[in-house]
Amino acid sequence: MIDITLPDGSVRQFEAGATGYDVAASISEGLARNALAVRVDGEVRDLHRPIDQSSNLEILTWNDAGGKMAFWHSSAHLLAEALEDLYPGVKLGIGPAIENGFYYDIDLGEGRTISTDDFPVIEKKMLELAKQKSRFECRPVPKAEAVAYFTEKDDPYKLDLIDRLEDGSITFYQQGNFVDLCRGPHLPDTSPIKAVKLLNVAGAYWRGDEKNKQLTRIYGITFPKAKELTEYLEKLEEAKRRDHRKLGKELELFAFSEKVGAGLPLWLPKGTALRERLEQFMRKAQIKSGYLPVVTPHIGSKELYVTSGHYEKYGADSFQPIKTPNPGEEFFLKPMNCPHHCEIYKTKPRSYRDLPLRLAEFGTVYRYEQSGELHGLTRVRGFTQDDAHIFCRPDQVKDEFKKVIDLVLYVFRALGFEDYTAQISLRDPENKTKYIGSDENWALAENAIQEAATEKGLPTVTEYGEAAFYGPKLDFMVRDALGRKWQLGTIQVDYNLPERFELEYVAPDNSRQRPVMLHRAPFGSLERFIAVLIEHCAGNFPLWLAPEQFAILPISEKYQEYAQQVYDRLQGEELRGSIDNRDEKIGRKIRDAEISKVPYMLIVGEKEQENGQVSVRRHGEGDLGSLPVDEFITKFQSEVAALMK
Repeated sequence: MIDITLPDGSVRQFEAGATGYDVAASISEGLARNALAVRVDGEVRDLHRPIDQSSNLEILTWNDAGGKMAFWHSSAHLLAEALEDLYPGVKLGIGPAIENGFYYDIDLGEGRTISTDDFPVIEKKMLELAKQKSRFECRPVPKAEAVAYFTEKDDPYKLDLIDRLEDGSITFYQQGNFVDLCRGPHLPDTSPIKAVKLLNVAGAYWRGDEKNKQLTRIYGITFPKAKELTEYLEKLEEAKRRDHRKLGKELELFAFSEKVGAGLPLWLPKGTALRERLEQFMRKAQIKSGYLPVVTPHIGSKELYVTSGHYEKYGADSFQPIKTPNPGEEFFLKPMNCPHHCEIYKTKPRSYRDLPLRLAEFGTVYRYEQSGELHGLTRVRGFTQDDAHIFCRPDQVKDEFKKVIDLVLYVFRALGFEDYTAQISLRDPENKTKYIGSDENWALAENAIQEAATEKGLPTVTEYGEAAFYGPKLDFMVRDALGRKWQLGTIQVDYNLPERFELEYVAPDNSRQRPVMLHRAPFGSLERFIAVLIEHCAGNFPLWLAPEQFAILPISEKYQEYAQQVYDRLQGEELRGSIDNRDEKIGRKIRDAEISKVPYMLIVGEKEQENGQVSVRRHGEGDLGSLPVDEFITKFQSEVAALMK
């Protein structure tokens, strides 16, 4: 008999070889009917895979991330089966589940293509196959047999994958007549897949290497109910309306130019106002928190990045060296700010009394992204980080983490991000050899992160083995208005760079010790953060951040002088806006201001001029009535103050 421990802590006994389905059935018929997969000791497995030893077990349904992963992984196999049926001779690459759905990389061969016009036929075939209720059956395969099978099938991509696998670790999955090289996990059978939508077709280099052949990547998503697919497609349409590339152009925030170069955004006046406002907001918060502003060059010598290790990591695939007239002298565009900050730390001797030292910079860095990976502001080649590095003693790590958490949450509140989770990434306790630093320091840092997160009441998930080799970290995962997950904000412990740069401080006993270095970036990069913010609020920025907070709309030319008086009064209170003096009807002016998502429209005519008032309209809300100018200013300032609490 084996003991199965369930998530609520209860223990049930089963004969060895029992399956996840057996456990689900022992709990309830409904759970067994809805079960898709099972998590055994942290590993997601097939529902019908035998369990041979006592384990912790969780039944996974569609409501669990692991259940969706198995569902979409199986859907990828269903897509591949449909493609083999419709396109004989197609070669298959890989077909994983992704955060929302799945994809499969395929090679159709010369002269054949797939477009979105072909999707309805493929979707129909997938649903036909799903209705056959074919079981997903797993079997181990010797390497020689796997090679023989895919050699006969003439599938070079599978052979490439097999070549890198060890004999004894290879498994095939089969549903119906379709066989694939796969580790799983999968659904028990194809019947839960009731709604199918193929979403997109794109090019993708085999193994992500542009030296390899470009394959066709087909993206799709499936659901157990047609209603859920409809809801998802509605969200996709809303996402298109919120696309930061579309809104960035409409709101005149940023642009790209082929002559300037791919992945290098140009910030237009309104976008620059937005960006600078974010910078001012963060600078003010940082100064209150004891950060010291610094500025470093956009380039650095090759030796700097050799010392930091960034040359080894980025050198071959990054922007190439900048050579000077001096033979042998080479510079690089800065890929990271941290090496420069280490050199600032070294400008003078440091005592334990000087720590923590908090250095902050809005530093622009450059990394070469392949052209196919560039995407608006979310993937660019030049971006600005709200970077800060905290040099502290080991006993100060916890307090510094708590202060950074406070700063990150302040940013989230001010910008309307309410749904977030903090991911604590720790060492793999079973394989400590790949990490640098002493066990004592790691234990201190990991405990500090966990205690800081608990004391701040953060909703957390803990991931073992996800720490960087140089230290544990805390990443903030935010869900936007459409439920999409983004990483915004990170805090990382680093024992590596202080060692590489030989950073020291004098301890109370006059010994020389290494400081701990914390990397911290609440925004991450301004470009990516602004992209996420645009899509989160659909371009309706918080009032304090809006590039143009008001538009004064005179009814006719004879009220332009009064409009200017109102403008001067508002500008004197540091409100940002403009006057629309165009020779247009007031309805057109209001409509244009609404399209531009200006928060407040202030209409002025004869009545307003006589009474020293403005007629106030709020974007998306409509007419708020007439107010004296000073009363409007008070209302405006109160609204901003409430947002900034």
